[in-house]
Amino acid sequence: MTRILITGGRGFLGRNLAVHLLERKDCETTIFDQGDSAEDLRNSLLEADVIFHLAGVNRPHNPIDFETGNAGLSEYVCQILREGRHSPKIVFSSSIQAELDNPYGVSKAKAEDALRQFASETGACVRIYRLKNLFGKWCRANYNSVTATFCHNIANDLPIAVSDPARKVELSYVDDVVAAFLTEIDGRKSEAETGAEIPVYSIQLGDLAGRIQAFHEMRSTLVLPDFTDWFNRALYATYLSYVPPAARRHNLEIKSDARGSLAEFIKAKHFGQIFVSRTKPGVTRGNHYHHTKTEKFFVVQGDGLIRMRAVEGGLIEEYPVTGNAYQVIDIPPGFTHSITNVGTGEMVTLFWSSEIFDPNRPDTYYLPVDSEVQTKSVLVGKA
Repeated sequence: MTRILITGGRGFLGRNLAVHLLERKDCETTIFDQGDSAEDLRNSLLEADVIFHLAGVNRPHNPIDFETGNAGLSEYVCQILREGRHSPKIVFSSSIQAELDNPYGVSKAKAEDALRQFASETGACVRIYRLKNLFGKWCRANYNSVTATFCHNIANDLPIAVSDPARKVELSYVDDVVAAFLTEIDGRKSEAETGAEIPVYSIQLGDLAGRIQAFHEMRSTLVLPDFTDWFNRALYATYLSYVPPAARRHNLEIKSDARGSLAEFIKAKHFGQIFVSRTKPGVTRGNHYHHTKTEKFFVVQGDGLIRMRAVEGGLIEEYPVTGNAYQVIDIPPGFTHSITNVGTGEMVTLFWSSEIFDPNRPDTYYLPVDSEVQTKSVLVGKA
């Protein structure tokens, strides 16, 4: 069992790391944070196999706290370990600002130096991560993260300020950092002082705000971002973590008529769209065809009959479908098609279309499946 200590374990990065460690059955994790005693820290340090030293100060009321909360704390950690003749692996969350001549950066650089000195004297493995601007769930808004502030304010319909839309910021995602940290547990020894490389995402402030605003508007537009882009997935996950409980539920726009009801669900340029319908007994939907657009029909409740034939005529193919079976029927182009509720109750169907509906180019043409050009029907499979 590997004994882990996280200093600053109730902070943004510490919380994320601690939750991931809950999934590790080979680790026993202890958290130290503000409010815990010096004796708690001493005991935890001397028992740990791996220390994730994440505690620090980045926006104190008094600038002198940079020195005590960063350099001073790290020096104290090393002192306790020296006195206890204990040399665990130490993973330190530093900052890219350690390269800069400002109070925060200087204090982080001094903390790094203290850890290097400890490693030189004891042979302990010390890994230093100079992190850039982190974002992710549980980051404090309106503090020191522009991403957290944008996400929180936009999710709560509060104004944001974009000082310079063209200004670029470099961001790292908290889960990418945690993934690198977790490898430090298994790779106990390392000659390198610098931590593993963390992915960095460079983006203009205006673009960052625009993407988050688009996430917020998804409740009405239903348009998904391009989730093949990992940054979009990470950013959307972050935004969603700031959405208040009352706003997590939102209604779809329902279009109703004598046949039943229909609502669009989600859509994306690279994906098409999904919509859902409720159809009354005996009612038929469709009787149209497409030249390029393709579709998939999936009945999730009730009993239906999907029928299709080539627009030029020929056999009518019939596909019985039921909500009791997970079956999808593909609708190829050039086939007029329909779906009828042949059950006694309401039929619920999910429809996928390969493109978002464009009223200027609908690619939908009315043609009854039953018309003069068909010859006969053929049953294809069972429901």
